[in-house]
Amino acid sequence: MRSIAVLGSTGSIGTQAVEVAERLPGRLRVTALSAHQSGEMLARQARALGVVRACLTDLEAARSFQGLFADIGVELHEGPHGLVELIEAEPYDIVLNSMIGSAGLEPTCAALERGITLALANKESLVAGGRLVISTAKASGARIIPVDSEHSAIYQCLAGEDPSSVRRIILTASGGPFRMTSAEDLERVTVEDTLAHPTWSMGRKVTVDSATLMNKGLEVLEAHHLFSVDIDSVGVIVHPQSIVHSMVEMVDGSVLAQLGEPDMRVPIQYALTYPDRFSSPASFLSLAERGDLTFEEVDRVRFPCLGLACEAGRMGATYASALNAANEEAVSAFLGRRIRFTGIPAVVGRVLEGHRPLPGDTLEEIKSAEEDARRMAREIIDRTEGRK
Repeated sequence: MRSIAVLGSTGSIGTQAVEVAERLPGRLRVTALSAHQSGEMLARQARALGVVRACLTDLEAARSFQGLFADIGVELHEGPHGLVELIEAEPYDIVLNSMIGSAGLEPTCAALERGITLALANKESLVAGGRLVISTAKASGARIIPVDSEHSAIYQCLAGEDPSSVRRIILTASGGPFRMTSAEDLERVTVEDTLAHPTWSMGRKVTVDSATLMNKGLEVLEAHHLFSVDIDSVGVIVHPQSIVHSMVEMVDGSVLAQLGEPDMRVPIQYALTYPDRFSSPASFLSLAERGDLTFEEVDRVRFPCLGLACEAGRMGATYASALNAANEEAVSAFLGRRIRFTGIPAVVGRVLEGHRPLPGDTLEEIKSAEEDARRMAREIIDRTEGRK
């Protein structure tokens, strides 16, 4: 029986992780949960799962719901540092980090420092602090198993392969809702248009990132760190059907791919039960019924966020941390209808131009770079808000 802490349990990945664990009661047991503000939902999950420990990272929410958790006999940790306390409180077998944003970096490091297997759905941990995360895992001997469908696919393709045999990693992208939208029309797309993803059901921030293709840029940086490959050895190709979840091109010309119906419960379950596999509620793939699978190049002119992410990765230091922080601010401003869709890459690009890099070897340096990038992004957004 594996004990699991689910960070971000009220979000899309977190709720599906809870569902996966509930379907495998003799093998998986959720013993701790966390959320940001969703206290009522977190309490319902805690009661249903019988956990004794939970965390609300928003201090105001934690104080509001303290009595509710006391009534059901659950110890409630409070605030961002409460996550670290939660991780240090029990000897978990797995910590699944499905938090959104760079706030996931500190608990990622806390789990790895203790040698706990990390099921990672918080890609920003590796984007903002890739070198720190990988060095922490190596020092403790902790395993990182990716949960993102693309990186899970690569992880599965590389099982048993010599890393020197890899020529290139190829990430697939659905293309999002604006795959066929002209550059002129992108100036006028709405928040509602952006959140209407054609394939995946995700949180609002991740859905916007998918539409700008920043999500794919972050995944390039994630793959760079996870699989120890150069930025330019990670390619991206648009695959609207989302059946081929990613591919690995080998030096002999072979291309290994992982295929399946788009269902996040599959990579979540794989990460939680690795190296074993068990039946799941996912539909089985019928290629005959699916028909044609198509692939096309990314239009990097219409979707500049991908190029910005790759360039930040090439520059190293804390450029990727700044990119991620600026993007979080820009997406928030777009969702708040303060800037246009096309304003997101504009804000990120200007922040990267003005960024003063730090080495990025410590949490303190990463946080400092992020704070500076957020300040710069907010100033840019304030100045441009009236011109959207």
